[in-house]
Amino acid sequence: MKPEDDGTVRSVLRAFDLLALFTEHRRTWAVKDLTAASGLAKTTVLRLVATCEQRGLLWTRPDGRITVGPGMLRWAQLANTAWQLPEPVRQVLRDLARECRETVNLYVRSTSVLVCVAQQEGPLAIRHVGRVGDELPLGSGAAGRVLDGTEGAAVSHGEPEAGASSVAAPVLDGDGRVLAALAVTGPSSRFGPGEAAAFTDAVTAAALRISQIGLGTRAE
Repeated sequence: MKPEDDGTVRSVLRAFDLLALFTEHRRTWAVKDLTAASGLAKTTVLRLVATCEQRGLLWTRPDGRITVGPGMLRWAQLANTAWQLPEPVRQVLRDLARECRETVNLYVRSTSVLVCVAQQEGPLAIRHVGRVGDELPLGSGAAGRVLDGTEGAAVSHGEPEAGASSVAAPVLDGDGRVLAALAVTGPSSRFGPGEAAAFTDAVTAAALRISQIGLGTRAE
C-alpha cells in the first residue's frame, strides 16, 4: 500500500472510489463498464473487486455482473445504530418541521461532502425530497456554508438544485465547535425575504436546543 502525501493510502482510496460507483440507480456493473467509469486499468479493477469480495463488500453474480456484497448489511446496521439521534433531538426536528411546514434535515461534514444523517419531512404535498445518507458538496447550499465555516446562519437559493431554497444554522458542542448543520429546505417560491427571516429565527432557535441536548449516540 503506497501512502499519498496527505497520509491517505492510494489503494484504499481507489477501493472506496470504486464502491462509490454503486448507487441506488446503478446497483450492478459489468467489469468493462466499471473499468471505464473508474478510469482505472482493468487489472487494477479486478484486484480491487477481488479484495472487496474477500471482505463481503462486493459480490460477483452468476451472470458475471458485480454488485454490493452481503457484508454491507453489517455496516449499514452499524451506521444506522451509531447515528440514531436521541429522542429529544428527533422531537426538535418534528417541532421545527411543524412550525415551518417545510422539510428539516440534519447534516454533518464528512471530508469534502456533507451527509444527511436525519430528516423530518414537511407536511405540504409539494416539498423537498431527499434521503438520509444523501451527500452534497461542501460549501453548496445553506448547510454546506455552515459546515465549511463560511457563514453562521445561512440562506441559499437554487443550491444545490434549481428551484430549492434552504435556511441553516450550526449545531455546536460544549466548546463552541460546529458539529452539524440544521436546515429547513423547500421550494424557493415559499422562501421569500419574510419567510426566510422567520425560518432563520426558527432554525437558529432549534439548533440551539439541539446544541444544549447534544447529538449523542445510541451505542458506544
